[in-house]
Amino acid sequence: MKVLVGMSGGVDSTVTAILLKEAGYEVEGATMAIWGDRNIKGIAQQHQKKNACFGPDEKEDIESARKIAQEIGIPYHVFNCADEYDEVVLKYFKDEYLKGRTPNPCVYCNALIKFGVLPHIAKMNGVEFDKFATGHYARVEERDGRYLLKRGINPNKDQSYFLYKLTQEQLSHTILPLGDYNKEQIRELAHKYGLSVADKHDSQDFYCGDYNELLEVSDKKGNVVDINGNILGEHNGIWNYTIGQRKGLGISSTEPLYVLSLNKETNEVVIGPKDKTFKKSLTAINVNFVSYESLPADRELSAKIRSTQQPQPVKASFDNGTLTVEFDEYQKSIAPGQSVVIYDGDVLVCGGIIDSVE
Repeated sequence: MKVLVGMSGGVDSTVTAILLKEAGYEVEGATMAIWGDRNIKGIAQQHQKKNACFGPDEKEDIESARKIAQEIGIPYHVFNCADEYDEVVLKYFKDEYLKGRTPNPCVYCNALIKFGVLPHIAKMNGVEFDKFATGHYARVEERDGRYLLKRGINPNKDQSYFLYKLTQEQLSHTILPLGDYNKEQIRELAHKYGLSVADKHDSQDFYCGDYNELLEVSDKKGNVVDINGNILGEHNGIWNYTIGQRKGLGISSTEPLYVLSLNKETNEVVIGPKDKTFKKSLTAINVNFVSYESLPADRELSAKIRSTQQPQPVKASFDNGTLTVEFDEYQKSIAPGQSVVIYDGDVLVCGGIIDSVE
């Protein structure tokens, strides 16, 4: 069986390729080039976050992946996906931030670009393969003719949250070998195989620089207000803030203040004390059912509102395209625009974009 591995030049995708090769698969590697020839004005190298998914150091990652492919003896390809990335991921990212919402571009990138455009372009360019693999820490299991997306066995490294938009068709052609490992085991394997990337740091963020460099908008001054509407200060654009943010507010107070909401209509940043950041319920739209066709009845469900969170007990319902989620315990800083993902044990049931919070 032929497998195409999405390679980033990092340790996870590299070990993925080796594990599959040792298991007897015919393996080829591929990297999606998404930076293109853009020259974003204002990028300062000294301020860049290293090892981001999207940035001008992409050429270094590609050369790293090419070198690794040679080391392990597999064919390697680079496919230009920059136009599709701009149209799908960056457009979504910009639109959401300018609406005062907090997007999660990695969710869209995975489903539509990495698991969508990349394999498609590979096949259009004559690369034949039966399965597509990545270095995500999650698992795919077939049960009764349906493919289940499951959490990785290491709860501290599980990445299923980022894959909730995958379809049954995509899952049917997906292999995720790292779901049964933890990060320490993967680094140990990399050292065992003498890989040059064994100690390479993971990507820590979506973009290497200041998000304003991507938004490319002028300042839009507005008021920073408290929960009663009293003006406390001024801001240069609601997109400079995120729900739950504490630092950088520029407001003097006897107690710590946090961003509670961002109001596009009034162009206001609403701030308040920590206790006002806790909420128990939310609604989500653009819901994708992954492993099941609907919410399972009479099951103890859980949910995550951020990738690093451990699943929290919830009650959930789905009606007329809207997912309603009520947590057993209050949750801090639930942000519209982010994703909520529902689990039945280790099985990812569905996920959607948070639309409102109560």
